[in-house]
Amino acid sequence: MVAFGKFTVGGYLAATQSAIAASLDDPAFADSVTRAAQVCLAALQQGGKVLLAGNGGSAADAQHMAGEFVSRFYFDRPALPAVALTVDSSILTAIANDYGYDQVFSRQVEALGQPGDVFIGISTSGRSPNVLRGIAAARERGLKVIVLTGSGSSGGTMAELADVAICAASGETPQIQQVHIIAGHAICAAVEAAMFADRQPG
Repeated sequence: MVAFGKFTVGGYLAATQSAIAASLDDPAFADSVTRAAQVCLAALQQGGKVLLAGNGGSAADAQHMAGEFVSRFYFDRPALPAVALTVDSSILTAIANDYGYDQVFSRQVEALGQPGDVFIGISTSGRSPNVLRGIAAARERGLKVIVLTGSGSSGGTMAELADVAICAASGETPQIQQVHIIAGHAICAAVEAAMFADRQPG
């Protein structure tokens, strides 16, 4: 096995496989993904939208999920309203400059969130201050809150504040993020299939 210092590709892939297997073997994980899909489905069926937020790789995951909702996942169908609160550089830098980086998501939730919408906060540590503020703003405005986090069943502070907490069974950021995108894909696929059963192939 080729080594890159102390790193090996095989070791990394094995760690990823272990994190995914541990998550999938936990009945609470599958249940939380199912409940998250139900929350999103209910909101979208009633004319609501999904707001998503995260930092770094989690920002990319937020954008990824929003793209699956707005464009398509498995098949052609009408667009679903979802907004990643991580993409408008003018808004992000204005809020960060005027109010501080901790408020870059909460301020947008105040502007865009409506009762019945869903806020999805993504943080591998479960402690990101700006995501926590986004959750608080979502609560104040009557949004449902879903979080994706890590550290097994603990999930950090965010898990305690959510309607649904999806916790990857790992404490390592890369493995947590890879489990998150599996969960995100499952949510998008479930919502799409339920809302547009008449358009689903086969």
